[in-house]
Amino acid sequence: MNNLDLAVPVLSRGKHRNPRKGACFMEFASFLAGEPWSDHPACTHALLAGVARDVNDCTTDAGRSRLAPLIPSVIGLTPEDPHVVPRVTARCIQHALPVVSQERQYILAVALLVGEKHLADLDGRPLGDLEAASAAVLETVPAATKWARSFTARSHRSTPDFARRTAPRAVSCAVEGISQACVRDPDDRLYKLLVDAIEETKAWMPAPEPAPVSPEVVRFTV
Repeated sequence: MNNLDLAVPVLSRGKHRNPRKGACFMEFASFLAGEPWSDHPACTHALLAGVARDVNDCTTDAGRSRLAPLIPSVIGLTPEDPHVVPRVTARCIQHALPVVSQERQYILAVALLVGEKHLADLDGRPLGDLEAASAAVLETVPAATKWARSFTARSHRSTPDFARRTAPRAVSCAVEGISQACVRDPDDRLYKLLVDAIEETKAWMPAPEPAPVSPEVVRFTV
C-alpha cells in the first residue's frame, strides 16, 4: 500500500476491505499509525476507538468530513489507567442524556451510576458520591434518575464486565441516541462528544519520562 492507494479517502460508514473501497475513522487511523488495515488498531484505547467508530457511523454523510482532522489525535492514546473507561463512558453519557429518548435515558442513567460507583471505588470516595458533571446531568432527567437509583440499589450483582460490555454498549447507546434525537445539530453534538472523549483519554496518558542528562552536561553545570 502506498499514499496513492489511500489518496484522500472520503470517510464513510462501516468497515472497508482496503482504502480503495473507502475508510472509516479508525481504519484511516490504522493506516496513519503504520498498522495493518483495521478498524480495531492497537494504536488507540479500545473504548475510545469504539467511540470513534460509533460517531463515524452515526454522523451524516454531509458532516462526516469534519471528523477527519481529529484522526491523528487518537493515534498513540493507549493509557492503561482504570479511570479511563468509566470517565470516557461518563463523558459520552453526559452529552447524550438530556436529549435522547426516554427509553435510552433509563439505560444511560443506570450505566452512568454504575460507572460512578467504579470511579468512587477507585478514588476512595463514598459510593453515592457523584462527580459534579454527572450529578448535574442526572438532574435534567429526574424520572430516569429515580428509576436508575432504585434499580442499582436493588441489584447486588458485581459488574466485572463494565469495561468489556457495559461501557461499550452505553457509549453506542449514547451516540446512536444523539443521532436520532429531535435536535437541530446532531452532527455538531457528536463531534463535540468525540472531542471530549479524546481529551478525557489523553488526560490519563502517563507523563513522559524525563530525558537522561548526558555526562557532558553534568560536568558543565557543576
